[in-house]
Amino acid sequence: MGGGHRHFQVVWRCCASLPHRSRGVGAAPPPPKHPSDQFEREPMKRILVTGAAGQVGSELVPALRQRYGTDNVLATDIRPAEGALSEDGPFKLVDCTDRDALDLAVVDFASDTIYHLAAILSAVGEADPLKAYAVNLGGLANTLEVARTRDCAVFIPSSIAAFGPSTPPDPTPQDTIQRPTTMYGVTKVAGELLADYYSLRYGVDTRGVRYPGLISYLAPPGGGTTDYAVEIFYEAVREGRYTCFLEPDTQLDMMYMPDAVRASIEVMEADPSMLKHRNAFNIAAMQFTPDSLAQAIRRHVPGFIMEYQVDPLRQRIAESWPRRLDDTAAREEWGWAPEYDLEALVADMLVNLRKKLAPVGD
Repeated sequence: MGGGHRHFQVVWRCCASLPHRSRGVGAAPPPPKHPSDQFEREPMKRILVTGAAGQVGSELVPALRQRYGTDNVLATDIRPAEGALSEDGPFKLVDCTDRDALDLAVVDFASDTIYHLAAILSAVGEADPLKAYAVNLGGLANTLEVARTRDCAVFIPSSIAAFGPSTPPDPTPQDTIQRPTTMYGVTKVAGELLADYYSLRYGVDTRGVRYPGLISYLAPPGGGTTDYAVEIFYEAVREGRYTCFLEPDTQLDMMYMPDAVRASIEVMEADPSMLKHRNAFNIAAMQFTPDSLAQAIRRHVPGFIMEYQVDPLRQRIAESWPRRLDDTAAREEWGWAPEYDLEALVADMLVNLRKKLAPVGD
């Protein structure tokens, strides 16, 4: 790895010495040990990222390049990249629903690890469910099959959307009932199971986290139900007011993108012998409502006005998701801990967006 980059500290803890914790109402037993747990895995050296131009990829790719070397991280997407994504390192147009194209990219780059981020998000997925199914599950199946044949490890993100209205919402256990009511959520649950299958059946080193709602100032919103928590900052800086599409008391689990990026790297670097779970760790950082977020912004933008025009579709989706995730398993098995709370998030977002949106020459 090149010098000068930030090192992520991963803490490994032995779960056997920890007291038993109840998994709560509706909990399921922990998954069985995976055959790959008995092997020590080589560190990541050559990484391919699908969906690299999306909200997560736009920040994960630079972090991976800083940590593993610019030339060792290939960013791929179905659309041409702009800016640093292609200018600061290798980039290739790859459609993950085309298995042969994905396989060729993995072979040509000599990849040992795939970060599979390509997906259609919740609200957009409801507009075209069959396309969401084809991209989210078809692309994942292709990725896992390429990983099996080319001996790659795979990072597979899941989401709070993998839960549904029958899941205990506060807190939502690591292992519990999952009956989502969106196509996006259905593909995430199926994806978790498919990753487990490839790990159990073929020994593929699959790992992942369930992202809460993610907030970033770099990439624009991508059609998710939690997009209000990004849009509100843009409008607070530009106009001093925002019209929210969720009701004011709708609480959801949320996370600032730097924490999500760090979690995505740490789980792949974790000691495999410590992982009782593998493919869908709950991770959490903060919980808030549109109203409490507006209040936090108002402390930095006096006079900020919050209005509401509720979108029934996204409100229904939000109400089916957890209010708070129990991330005990991630904390105990690979040392997960967030760095940003609500106050730190708001301060950092506003500072960076004011710079980003400032007129040229200011």
